[in-house]
Amino acid sequence: MISGDLPAPVCSAKGCRAPALWVLAWNNPKLHTPERRKTWLACEEHREHLSKFLGVRGFLKDVVTLPEWEARPEGGGGAAGD
Repeated sequence: MISGDLPAPVCSAKGCRAPALWVLAWNNPKLHTPERRKTWLACEEHREHLSKFLGVRGFLKDVVTLPEWEARPEGGGGAAGD
């Protein structure tokens, strides 16, 4: 869960400081083991753009809301932005 003393998560798009609503879980198979998930955060405006960027490279594995990600046993606890 997001703690009250931590800054609110923001979108990973360059120059965007909007609140993050989505988690884009990805993996570069040339660098990461199959189960590894790196994450980008996205606001509503940038979710599709960032998803396409990762998708055309074959990296995108999952797109879920930030609360869904935080509720996953393997997801939350600071993994977003990894």
